[in-house]
Amino acid sequence: MTRPAHATRGRYAPPVPRRTLEVTSADGSRLHAEVHGPQGAPAIVLAHGWTCSTAFWAPVVRELSDAHKVVLYDQRGHGRSPAVPPAGYGTRHLADDLVAVLEQALEPGERAVVGGHSMGGMTIMAAAERPELRARAAAALLCSTGCADLPAECRVFPLPTPGGRRLAHRLLLGSGAPLGPITPVAKAALRYVTLGAGASAEQIEACARMVHACPPRVRARWGHVLYGLQLTRGVSRLELPTAVLAGTADRLTPFVHARRLASVLPQCAGLTALPGLGHMTPVEDPDTVAGRLRELVRDHLATAPAPESQRPTPQRQKSQQDQQDQKKKEEAA
Repeated sequence: MTRPAHATRGRYAPPVPRRTLEVTSADGSRLHAEVHGPQGAPAIVLAHGWTCSTAFWAPVVRELSDAHKVVLYDQRGHGRSPAVPPAGYGTRHLADDLVAVLEQALEPGERAVVGGHSMGGMTIMAAAERPELRARAAAALLCSTGCADLPAECRVFPLPTPGGRRLAHRLLLGSGAPLGPITPVAKAALRYVTLGAGASAEQIEACARMVHACPPRVRARWGHVLYGLQLTRGVSRLELPTAVLAGTADRLTPFVHARRLASVLPQCAGLTALPGLGHMTPVEDPDTVAGRLRELVRDHLATAPAPESQRPTPQRQKSQQDQQDQKKKEEAA
């Protein structure tokens, strides 16, 4: 597939990955994935949200990739991951895809901090009960996301009743109409829906390029999934330290969702409020997002017990002792 159009310079330009790979999900769907940063460094795996792509994480990757191995992937139908048949859109498929990335992009026995924005956060919640996530993830970060009742809480259309908001936001989420060219009017509308009032022209441009590059049918099919989203059970079963972060001016997933997540998570690792920021928090404040990921690596990945396959056994310990004894003999000689 051709590379989608993105911002081409500065902090929001996608950095060149160290390597790319094609991940195969449970149903055979192919996913584009990228690995940034040094091999052997602590690993972070990031999942983007609805209508975005790996490019969404560009400023966060630039903050982290000097000392972390950062794995990104395009959700199915987004970026360079091909679209799938209509039956291939659902929260089960989100979980399948994340598990496939963890298994195929990480080294055997390697663990990671996982982070997700919006639909990417929902991906982590959908995979909460998967043994592969529990084996591979040391901690998680949920950015600007929710687990249920998205249409009723959404504030894009400030209607007075939940029923009116549901209808209006069903039309918004399920629309398959082409977005057309990126005009000043289109940028103004996008800023209103997805960003805070203080968003820079560069941030608006980067987000517009991603959202307009998403195929309309893919946007609509995932929109239908989001409209009926119900992942409260998944949140309550997410048995790993999980931090929550959201902007207080988020219209798509208002801050009430962040509070709800923090109250339901079994091991909430803190709730961070970003005053005045909108839905695109990793674009609007990549320093804070990267900082929370660093803290999760420091507090939970570096101190996490090694997987059973890497733990010392009597045989490994004897082999290591034999090697040390042989080295001492060589030095004495």
